[in-house]
Amino acid sequence: MEITTDTMSGKKQAHLVAVNNSCLLHAEVVTPFSELKAAAAIHGFDLQIISGFRSYERQLLIWNEKASGKRILLDDLSHPLDVSSLTDKQRIFAILRWSALPGCSRHHWGTDMDIWDAAAVPADYQLKLIASEYDPGAPFYDLSCWLRQYSKDFGFEMPYSVDRGGVAREPWHLTYAPLAKRFEEILDLSYVRSTIDVNALALGDAVIEYLDEIFLRFIENPNRING
Repeated sequence: MEITTDTMSGKKQAHLVAVNNSCLLHAEVVTPFSELKAAAAIHGFDLQIISGFRSYERQLLIWNEKASGKRILLDDLSHPLDVSSLTDKQRIFAILRWSALPGCSRHHWGTDMDIWDAAAVPADYQLKLIASEYDPGAPFYDLSCWLRQYSKDFGFEMPYSVDRGGVAREPWHLTYAPLAKRFEEILDLSYVRSTIDVNALALGDAVIEYLDEIFLRFIENPNRING
């Protein structure tokens, strides 16, 4: 399937298929994910997706609410930040630790998903989606270890398994690498510049001012080692 700027930016959904009636994935990801889920089940895991495809409009809403203080902004340890005490640059970089620029989220592609193990917690468990839930002694640690060892057998990788100073560590984030790499090849600085809508994006002028640094630290292939 051809990759267009609309599929890159989450503005079109023709390439997506519903999974478990709860989320959308790229059509090419459904079968390998089903195979990964079946393999996980053999080892006692109930692999579930909490977030798959995310539209441009949804990502824009998340960004603007974090920038304005309507949505909690977290520090590196997942503790709330006082937004009013931050400069524009500090606020932008704090948002980018946990949330992508609209048009630049890997969730737009349908190749990436946030996962958890429903078999490890009670039915009424309130998922927080923070790193401590996947650390030793936490409910999703065993799943995290299993995925690190076996997910590549099915084409999946964990692009944010290590904090390299850009996006914070996200042990819940899986990507279907064979397809995601095709998107990564198109995700260059020129594309990012063309995608940003300064009028709709909170702190848009400041984003443009620091865009070169933002691209290298938070957007470019996450497996690179950031300086």
